[in-house]
Amino acid sequence: MSSGPPPVPGGRTPEEREAARLEREARRAGRDGRAPTQTAPPPPTIDDLAQNDGEPRDWLSEAHALTRDEPALPRTRRKRRAPGRIIALGVLLLIVAGIAWFANALFQPFKGEAGGKVTVIIPQGSSLSQIADILEQRGVVEDAGFFQLRARLTGHSGDLRPGSYELRKDMSFTAALDALQKGVPPNVVQVAIPEGLSRTEIRPLTKGLRGNYMRASRRSRQLNPVDYRAPRGASLEGFLFPATYELKKGRPVRALVNDQLAQFKQNFSKVDMRYARRKNLTPYDVLIIASLIEREAMVAKERPLIASVIYNRLHEGIPLGIDATVRFVTNNWKRPLRKSELENPSPYNTRVHGGLPPGPIGNPGLSSIRAAAHPAKTKYLFYVVKVDSCGEHKFAKTDAEFQAYVNEYNRARDARGGKSPTKC
Repeated sequence: MSSGPPPVPGGRTPEEREAARLEREARRAGRDGRAPTQTAPPPPTIDDLAQNDGEPRDWLSEAHALTRDEPALPRTRRKRRAPGRIIALGVLLLIVAGIAWFANALFQPFKGEAGGKVTVIIPQGSSLSQIADILEQRGVVEDAGFFQLRARLTGHSGDLRPGSYELRKDMSFTAALDALQKGVPPNVVQVAIPEGLSRTEIRPLTKGLRGNYMRASRRSRQLNPVDYRAPRGASLEGFLFPATYELKKGRPVRALVNDQLAQFKQNFSKVDMRYARRKNLTPYDVLIIASLIEREAMVAKERPLIASVIYNRLHEGIPLGIDATVRFVTNNWKRPLRKSELENPSPYNTRVHGGLPPGPIGNPGLSSIRAAAHPAKTKYLFYVVKVDSCGEHKFAKTDAEFQAYVNEYNRARDARGGKSPTKC
């Protein structure tokens, strides 16, 4: 039985029918005056490929023909954003952010409420830069540089007045400028008392108040020195806390004394006295030591070190030899001490007498009181002013080391024609 394709009705093959159709199409096109339509032959089927007139079959060509696809439409290429445009956009955003940050820091549109109160002293003759630094150090403003710029932009750089102010921490530039422009009321007396001054040195600062400061500071109902283990009859020397006080003009000086005593009580209560008690020192002894430290230390970090020298010399039974005690009893705080003054027999002369002087030689601040209550742990017994410094000291454990420092100091002084070899 034949396995070929089945017979086609009508006796003609598909190829013959297609050829006849193309011929008819060509005749019609000739009559109409147009080109005949070219019709692409349909892709071959497996049966078509199987009939190959006895020639060897090209299987690779047949596979290509069977798998031939219509040409795909070209893809639309997405345009890539140029790198330069991205970089430019990033730079622009950074510039905008920088401008926004600068404007916020300068004008502070979202500044919150200010913090706790703080006393700020603006000395007479302070420049805008100095005022800005003081405000930043005291925590009143965030940035001294921006404060200066804001003051200049608003035209108030020359309107800021000296004085003692009760400001707040973290104030806005506008609020701080407004306060410093107003200044201290004209009917107010400001008494700025530096740390360490004695009663006799404080007295000239009380101008504008009524009364005798020396008499008013002798004793007070506000504080009894005996409560701090002072001997009976002791004056208020040492208890008159140094700070800046504001009182109305014409007020009695006793009002100033009462304010000083109230400040002393408040600050002394913050001091931890446990170490001093273990060394058999009374609160009054601590106050005396603090008054010595205040006169000797010009650099804050040296207060505990100087305190340790005092403790160590007391423990060893060595006279303190602090000339400030001689200056106190002779009331000579500026000119060089004479030999006769250094030999003064007063119990305050620690060159002549061992132990602590009978009482404080001034009125110390809180930092010196704390150092006196808890000194550094050292074996130092001596200290000498350091050459080419401003108030710094060299500390020594032995007399030989001490003498070497003294000789160094004397040589530097002689090289300067007898002038102090310091840079203050």
